[in-house]
Amino acid sequence: RDKPVLLCGINNYFCVSLQGGVNDEVTLTAYITIALLEIPLPVTHSVVRNALFCLETAADQKENHVYTKALLAYAFALAGKRDKRKALLDSLEKEAVKKDGSVHWQRPGKEPEVDLPYYHYRAPSAEVEMTSYVLLAHLTSQPAPSQEELSFASLIAKWISGQQNPNGGFSSTQ
Repeated sequence: RDKPVLLCGINNYFCVSLQGGVNDEVTLTAYITIALLEIPLPVTHSVVRNALFCLETAADQKENHVYTKALLAYAFALAGKRDKRKALLDSLEKEAVKKDGSVHWQRPGKEPEVDLPYYHYRAPSAEVEMTSYVLLAHLTSQPAPSQEELSFASLIAKWISGQQNPNGGFSSTQ
């Protein structure tokens, strides 16, 4: 009980229902930490403090998936951990796909989008979700985001809005 452990190790019954396609403990811990911070529980709360300790340790690993980095960046933004947030956003920017005046992120090894006439490609929901978390991390900043961050965020928002279907929705409810 003295040493912090991943939330999912403690609350396994809770995490199983949150596994929206992701099955590693770091990502699940990030989901839960984000939910707790959005309640809002203070960062001084013991559960949040322990979770953030685990996430900080995990953030230092080089093999983190781009989706996990996006979640971690948003969790650290909510927690007011500016240095961790910035380091992750800097790392994510190196992995960004910059095309047609917009910015987004995609999963490694994904097939390139098809460029056909009269066909508007829409990204899978996981990529819309991942890119949205990066946008939230950019906009959730104390103090307020800089003009440079807002400009970059607008390029992300442009891509996200381009993923809407003709009815204004997206490929899934995620």
